[in-house]
Amino acid sequence: MNVRTYAEYQANNETPEILFWVGCAGSFDQRAQKVTKAFVDILNHVGIQFAILGKEEMCTGDPARRAGNEFLFQMMAYNNIQTMNLYQVKKIVTTCPHCFNTLKNEYPELGGNYEVVSHAVYLQQLMNEGKLKIKEDNEFKGTKITYHDSCYLGRANGVFEAPREVLQSLDAELIEMKRCKTNGMCCGAGGAQMFKEEEEGETRVNWERTAEALETGAKVIASNCPFCLTMLTDGVKNKEKEEEVQVLDIAEMIARGIPKG
Repeated sequence: MNVRTYAEYQANNETPEILFWVGCAGSFDQRAQKVTKAFVDILNHVGIQFAILGKEEMCTGDPARRAGNEFLFQMMAYNNIQTMNLYQVKKIVTTCPHCFNTLKNEYPELGGNYEVVSHAVYLQQLMNEGKLKIKEDNEFKGTKITYHDSCYLGRANGVFEAPREVLQSLDAELIEMKRCKTNGMCCGAGGAQMFKEEEEGETRVNWERTAEALETGAKVIASNCPFCLTMLTDGVKNKEKEEEVQVLDIAEMIARGIPKG
């Protein structure tokens, strides 16, 4: 995909509207790369001028801080802040709630002050402004969908309605799980748990959460987070339901729902 970097914009004396923060998962994880591509498709469709940092983007440091390595976190954060301040970045949109939370709430104390928006909220804004429209006969029309609130978007930052409004634009049937919104349940990957083995127990967090999603009878489990996407996909495989139930990011669903051409 032909995506311009901030350096390329600056070389032409241009300034993009937003910095798309891709994140480690969106860059390197094969499954999350599909979400990155879908979001880029949407931005191109709408005609938003956006840039990425490319090779200048480092991990935000979220997993390092959660795992207790504060020194590594501050080192990564400082490097990112230096880069973004050099480019005079004002607005960041990201498809990862972990990146969103860190950039929005933890970078300011280190000198990184930006307007940071989750892709769920950004998609809702584009729809409200009339820039992003969904086909009436999209493939999700009438489909039963359940939405999983990721911890960092939901309980940590209070973003509950935007992703649901985005999904409702698909004219689907949205069914809530027993535990949702402020009472939502973690997928099991947060706090750097994604990168370590679980402690011994009777079950796994992602199996429990997936069971709640499957109980709704939904054909699609919608997510807004690359970690949640992985954990819920593994949960669906564990229940041997991958033929019947899809796990998709909201950006992928919207990208499939926009008119082509």
